[in-house]
Amino acid sequence: MAPKQQNYALDTFTEPSRIRNFCIIAHIDHGKSTLADRILQLSGVIDDRDMRDQYLDNMDIERERGITIKAQNVRLPWIPRSGANKGEELVMHLIDTPGHVDFTYEVSRALEACEGAILLVDAAQGIEAQTLANLYLAMEKDLEIIPVLNKIDLPAADPEKYSLEIANIIGCEPEEVLRISAKTGEGIPEMLDKVCELVPSPNGDEDAPARALIFDSVYDIFRGVVTYIRMVDGTLEPRQKITMMSSGSTHEALEIGVVSPQPTKTKGLGVGEVGYIITGVKDVRLSKVGDTVTWANKGATEPLKGYSEPTPMVYSGLFPV
Repeated sequence: MAPKQQNYALDTFTEPSRIRNFCIIAHIDHGKSTLADRILQLSGVIDDRDMRDQYLDNMDIERERGITIKAQNVRLPWIPRSGANKGEELVMHLIDTPGHVDFTYEVSRALEACEGAILLVDAAQGIEAQTLANLYLAMEKDLEIIPVLNKIDLPAADPEKYSLEIANIIGCEPEEVLRISAKTGEGIPEMLDKVCELVPSPNGDEDAPARALIFDSVYDIFRGVVTYIRMVDGTLEPRQKITMMSSGSTHEALEIGVVSPQPTKTKGLGVGEVGYIITGVKDVRLSKVGDTVTWANKGATEPLKGYSEPTPMVYSGLFPV
C-alpha cells in the first residue's frame, strides 16, 4: 500500500485547475464501498492500522446491511503516475453516492457537486436497471462518465461481454472500459490517473460573491447541524456571516473545514472545493439540501439552479400472515 505521507490536500484555496470532483455510480453490491476503501488507502490518507471495511459508511445500518444510505464526501491527495497530469499534485473530492433506487434525490444532489462519475459495474452481473437510472441522471448533467468493470478476479467474471454492453449504452469503445478489482486493488491507480485526465476541473468566479451548493447535511449531537457544501463562486471563511438563500436565514460560520477522511478545520474554502460548515444551528430544516449559501453582506442575488423543496417520503410495508 502507499506509504503514509503528508496530506497536502488539507491546505484549501487550491487552484481550481488542480481539483477533480467525482462520484461513483453503482448498483448495490457491485463493490462501491470497497472501491472507496481502496482509494482511501492508495491515496495514503488512512494508515493501514486504522483501516476498516466500508470506511465511509458510518451508520450502523449501513455497515450491517452493506449498503450506502448517506452521501459521504472525502478530500484526497493524488499524484498521477501516468497520463497528461503525471507528477502533478492534484486534489480529488470523492462524493460517495447511495446505490439504491429509493435514494434518487440523494444521488442527484451528489451529482450536482461533481464534474465526473465512475460508472462501476460488476464484471459477473453486468449493468442493472437502478444503475441505468442514475447513469442517465449523470448524463443529463453532462458529467464525464468513466466506465469501470469491477470484480475481474471472480471466476464468473465475463469482462468481454460486459465491456461491449457498457460501450453500447454510453457510446464508447469496449477497450475504453477500465478493468479493476476493488478487493485486490488491481487497476485502481490507473483508474484514478484516468479520472485526473478525463474529468474537467471546476469552473467558477473567484472574485464574485460566494455561492455554495448544499448537497447534504447531518445532525451532530455536540455541534449541531453540519452542512456539506460544494463551492461554486467566491470564497467562504470562518466567522463570516452567511445566508441560506431559500429561507433567508442568517448565521455565523463558526467552523469551515474539509473531510480527509476525518473532519479537519481549514482557513476557508475557494472555488470548486468541497467541505463543511458548522453554524451552531440545531435545526436541520434551516440547512435545506439543494439550497445556495452566500455572504449575508453584499452576497449573491441569483441562487444556483435546480433547488426544489424536498418531499418527505414514508414507506410502509404490509406482510399478511
